Amino acid sequence: MVKAPTALEVRVVTTPAEADLFLDLSAKIYAKDSNWVPPFRSSVAKQFLPENPFFQYGRLQRFLALRQGEAVGRIVAAVNDRLIEREGQAIGLFGFFECLNDREAAEALLEAASDWLRQQGMTRVRGPINLSTHNGCLFQVDGFETAPVVLMPYNPPYYPKFLEELGWQKAQDAYSYDFPITTVLSEEFEKSYRIATKSGVTFRPVHTKGEGFEADVRSIYRLTTQMFANNYSATPRTEEEFLEEAKSLQSLIDPDIFPVAEHNGEMVGYFMGLPDYNIALKHINGKLDLWGTLKFLWYRRQIDQARIVLFCSLPEYRRKMVPLALIYLGMQGGIKKGKPYKRAELGHVFEGNSASRRLVEASGGRICKTYRIYEKAI
Repeated sequence: MVKAPTALEVRVVTTPAEADLFLDLSAKIYAKDSNWVPPFRSSVAKQFLPENPFFQYGRLQRFLALRQGEAVGRIVAAVNDRLIEREGQAIGLFGFFECLNDREAAEALLEAASDWLRQQGMTRVRGPINLSTHNGCLFQVDGFETAPVVLMPYNPPYYPKFLEELGWQKAQDAYSYDFPITTVLSEEFEKSYRIATKSGVTFRPVHTKGEGFEADVRSIYRLTTQMFANNYSATPRTEEEFLEEAKSLQSLIDPDIFPVAEHNGEMVGYFMGLPDYNIALKHINGKLDLWGTLKFLWYRRQIDQARIVLFCSLPEYRRKMVPLALIYLGMQGGIKKGKPYKRAELGHVFEGNSASRRLVEASGGRICKTYRIYEKAI
């Protein structure tokens, strides 16, 4: 008896029509998920254009899974030469993964990505990482009862289950922390602020306009590159890449929750808080056209929570209590009269970053979501 051919096909994305299927698939997957926030379609598409700086140090292949011509899944396999150089091993990446609740399709996509990476000389694959950890990474594995905050990952609960059933191993977990508005910092934080100011450190809100904004972004880039160079699976960005990303967020900044620390005119630390614009963005369907802009302006009035993205200081300023002072100022800024914030979510912090986790937990943060990156030998 001849076995009927499977209706499932995995295809390399080569045509504009296939590229559209790739981009539009997520809307189908999350159509009934009220927590999902559609990404900007143009921003996802931009990642695959030749002018993306990634192509100066990497290469990729996009795949689609189809059943009888209908897209049911997608994946990108990528080789990031900067990551290989840093880690000293032939490790490839998968990212931009989306799939209906169809284990056969998920397995076929992961196998297609692994096969391509094997052909590129890779011996292990890690993901989800969208070309680099700066563009998006991690599968959410719990905490699905609440919506994702701005710039954090989100996925159906069955994604991590698929990988674990298919033999993928946890490589690293990361956590988000909840900070209710009722969180009361210990006196140590205000005391740290006084100690820092007495030692000559000054604090101010980040600049949001003109030359001051660009100067602050370049200072934040230098600090971030220095302080997070050893983050898990991290690869460096150019200063211009960083500046371009910052400009896309410029109009979203609330300076009251984004203090910076300076000493002798040089930035030595910062606390990066942002309003949770996902509350408004979920209503515009990933398109900031005229109608989308009007809806965004309407729904942004409902924003009542924030995301704490990062905080850091140069090591030599930790004795001057700068990290605790920045946390104090960021939290105080969020509860100023007239501010709408009822809670904040800090994330993500990799499980191995024990120093940051201790400080976050000492500030009153409680783990509310877990995320995971996986690996597999190929």
